Amino acid sequence: MRLVDKLKQFERQLVFMKWGTSEGYGKLNYVGCDFVEFEVFDTDELEYTDKIIINAQLILEVVVKGSDISRILAEYSASLPEHNNDNV
Repeated sequence: MRLVDKLKQFERQLVFMKWGTSEGYGKLNYVGCDFVEFEVFDTDELEYTDKIIINAQLILEVVVKGSDISRILAEYSASLPEHNNDNV
């Protein structure tokens, strides 16, 4: 099975990825047959900063689950405004 076939299962999820000489947390927006659209997540500001296209052959490592990713999701969720039923 090719890497892009496996990554297709994790579209729209937060992952940690190493590619070429860079690495970072972000969301896999789209996985094509020869490229990946990756939206970089800034862990300090808790927001998405850049959208990049990565050649699938340059991807070195992808982490889809783990304590770091769970921590970032928890911090991001805590920073979202609370839903108030009075404002509906």
